[in-house]
Amino acid sequence: MENNNKHNHLKLKIGVCGAAETKICGVHAFDQAKEIGREIIRQGGVLVTGATTGFPLWSAMGAKEEKGVSLGFSPASNEKEHVETYRLPLDYMDLIVYTGFGFAGRDLLFTRSCDAIIIGCGRIGTVHEFTIAFEDGKPVGVVEGDWLMDETIKTIIERANRPHDHIVFGKDIKTLVQKVIKMAKVNKKKD
Repeated sequence: MENNNKHNHLKLKIGVCGAAETKICGVHAFDQAKEIGREIIRQGGVLVTGATTGFPLWSAMGAKEEKGVSLGFSPASNEKEHVETYRLPLDYMDLIVYTGFGFAGRDLLFTRSCDAIIIGCGRIGTVHEFTIAFEDGKPVGVVEGDWLMDETIKTIIERANRPHDHIVFGKDIKTLVQKVIKMAKVNKKKD
């Protein structure tokens, strides 16, 4: 999508889902997260996250390296609660929406505000974000990496007993982001 500041609202909002606590993610998770953020911006999108630590934070770092826009949805009611109660960062976010709905409510608002999502290394919160996107028929890209989340998502899809034609898997970040953006553009035209 072309970079026209007059029409920034037309840019695709691509969410990145992943673990805030990343001990399970493997050695290359942060590099992959940063590359996802970079690619979303390079390909004309806006990065959206749950305004948290770990994988999403590193994707925001990558987005800012490319001078892109980064939007976060916080579980907290305000900045003080975001920092002091939830112990979440303010760094690398251009805007933070303080939902006041805790993690579960935040996930719903975050996911529904995106045109598509990309999933990296994750835990139960990532599964929650995926199932919301799945139910909503959103385009989803799943990064295959040194973690189990990609296999977990495949099992959920297999056992869901219904099709979802807008999910792609891949190891190459640039190609995966391209596919997700292409699906999001098609999906957006249907709205």
